[in-house]
Amino acid sequence: MPDPTDPVLLVRNLRKRYGAVVAVDGLDLDIHRGECFGLLGPNGAGKTTTVEICEGLTPPDSGDVTVLGRRWGRDDTVLRQRIGISLQETQFAEKLTVAETVRMFRSFYRRGPAVGEVIDLVQLGDKADARVGQLSGGQKQRLALACALVGDPELLFLDEPTTGLDPQSRRQLWELVEGFKAAGRAVLLTTHYMEEAERLCDRVAIVDHGRVIALGTPRELVASLGAEHVVEISTRGGEGMGREAFRGLEGVRSVAQRDGSIELQVSELHRTVPAVLAEVRRHGADLTALRTHSATLEDVFVALTGRQLRDG
Repeated sequence: MPDPTDPVLLVRNLRKRYGAVVAVDGLDLDIHRGECFGLLGPNGAGKTTTVEICEGLTPPDSGDVTVLGRRWGRDDTVLRQRIGISLQETQFAEKLTVAETVRMFRSFYRRGPAVGEVIDLVQLGDKADARVGQLSGGQKQRLALACALVGDPELLFLDEPTTGLDPQSRRQLWELVEGFKAAGRAVLLTTHYMEEAERLCDRVAIVDHGRVIALGTPRELVASLGAEHVVEISTRGGEGMGREAFRGLEGVRSVAQRDGSIELQVSELHRTVPAVLAEVRRHGADLTALRTHSATLEDVFVALTGRQLRDG
């Protein structure tokens, strides 16, 4: 019997190169039962290559990958029966119905829930007899999730699972993932929605240039900023006023300038905002916008990578 404390996914010193491009550069990961693990990174960071290697779709150049105590290249048939994969975009036969599609995928597995049960689980019961070509983008995403769940997987790979879903459908999918975790299963999730990562993920790895540059719970990563709030200002005029003007203000931990605005990470909002307004007046500038929010995982991501998660 497998040890329940063993990682369901263990990755050590993973490397993958495409010609002169190093996609994955010595990456380490571990995911445990009952855990949703988020893999976040800007485009080109190496997360897609990492996930494809973990799914057995792409061979690594070097490193070690153990999935559910087994290895690709030796235990492929067994592993295919124990994992579920929902890709960012899945191509289905558009003339098949939803029920026919799920039934076909169910035939690939030795065990799993009934076709109708899975269709109802992803809220497609009223579309069971509809052809796939008639579904909306969000409905196709839910169909892809049904096909990933139909084998009753122990480890579920979800690549951008809520892309194209409306807010209500997104929250319904979140509930499915939370139920999956509660049953002792594990999820590896990639997402462009920070709210989704903060809601679902027990731990998050931020990947850039093929390496893990931050790892921890969402709360731990936010705390690592050393700032509780973010203040963003835009100004007009003001001789010589740039981000350096705000570095020494009370409560300011860091300053960045992006897209014509100045972003301050601050620890004491009630002290910093009056100081910022005074500094703007001192330089003879006009304040055109001021926004504040509590520090989030998005702010951690920007601080570490210099980019928004959804940047192209």
